[in-house]
Amino acid sequence: MTSSPETSTPQIRWARGKAQRTTTPRLSLGDLHDRPAGYDAVGRLIEQGGDRVAQLLPLRYQRMLKSPLAFLRGASILMADDLARGPSTSLDVQICGDAHIANFGIFESPERDMVFDVNDFDETAVGPFEWDVKRLAASLVVAARELGMSAHDQESIALNAGREYRRSLARFAMMSRLDVWYSRVDLDETIRDLKGFFSDAASEKIDDVIRHFSSLGDEQAQAKVVLYRADGPVMVDNPPHFSHEFEGSANSMSAKNVLDVLVGYAHTLSSDRQALLRQFSVRDVARHVVGVGSVGTECFAVLLTGRDEYDPFLLQIKEAEPSVVVSSRPASTLVEDGERVVQGQRLMQATPDVFLGWHTIPVGERDRTFYVRQLYLKKATITLEGLEGPHLLAYARLCAWTLARAHARFGTSCEIAGYLGKANRFDESMAAFALAYGDRNQKDFEELTDAAASGRITVAT
Repeated sequence: MTSSPETSTPQIRWARGKAQRTTTPRLSLGDLHDRPAGYDAVGRLIEQGGDRVAQLLPLRYQRMLKSPLAFLRGASILMADDLARGPSTSLDVQICGDAHIANFGIFESPERDMVFDVNDFDETAVGPFEWDVKRLAASLVVAARELGMSAHDQESIALNAGREYRRSLARFAMMSRLDVWYSRVDLDETIRDLKGFFSDAASEKIDDVIRHFSSLGDEQAQAKVVLYRADGPVMVDNPPHFSHEFEGSANSMSAKNVLDVLVGYAHTLSSDRQALLRQFSVRDVARHVVGVGSVGTECFAVLLTGRDEYDPFLLQIKEAEPSVVVSSRPASTLVEDGERVVQGQRLMQATPDVFLGWHTIPVGERDRTFYVRQLYLKKATITLEGLEGPHLLAYARLCAWTLARAHARFGTSCEIAGYLGKANRFDESMAAFALAYGDRNQKDFEELTDAAASGRITVAT
């Protein structure tokens, strides 16, 4: 709360943001600074894997080497280092920290509505708002290149993402605090809202984009995860996705450790959620390997059942490492990383998981912190195959609008809107940065490819 209303008027807050243009000109955000002499991108990735499960690192590299976009997804530490070296505003919000296009998607809300939102918060932290926009724009350029789009079209997509973010943020800045906080973002409503800002040709493509999402989970998807045996339900053993073989060294997690996390985590839930969780019983535990960038961190799936064995419920228990944002831009924090992830998701998502919580336990010689969430079967993410330029452009706008709404929940949208203004300087900067970063990402990707060929890293086959 502020001490006087004069210091919190939208006009004063807007002017305060506009003043930031003097210290950090909007066009300067397009600059990609050179790395220091001797910077070793591959070595940085190897260093990051030092505290991860060693036997999973070859799989991490295999997934990163699938394509330049896959590499970008796994190399968030490199981009955070690059962003920290360049110009940044002091307009901080809760950022995702890893807002590439694959970290947006469709999933089921607690009310069982299908919503579109940011869906990964491993790297969330308080940081400059533009870091998220830059990572989104860069991922769009890399994706456009993989689709064979021209340099002009790559620039256009990044430019439109910046413009959509700027215009949407300005719109959210004019809304009341509660309207921003309680705004509904189910998929149908989001699409209707977006269509009002697009040309007719673009709005027609919004519906087309949805058709390019992978199939939503249903009972068939559940059947691929849960196996019913004579002695009860278990998770299907399907390495590396699900595996029951995970106990090894003194510092690795055991099934008992996983259950200890589950017991402790329950205390971070509200009393009604605790009462609901007590109605389920644990039936099985398996290692769960997902994504690209987080491969190698400890991650587990827990199968529980409620009314009877045909009432399954899945939870994911995932290790929280220090955010790359904090690693590259040191800042004091009073919370452990599991709580950091939970707080970030609750703040940025309009419909956060009601079973979201965290817990820290000692494993071997050190404490390890985890966050817990539902393991959704009904979810979908974008796939590049079959997309055309208009689809990617529509998807870029959808992601940018969603990111603006997530940032607006932090309460500094007036200041950011004042900084961004009505001209297209910010949009141009995002496009310039994204194109430059696409080149740097390609170079880093080729260096990792060379490291695999020379034997510096081991890649799963």
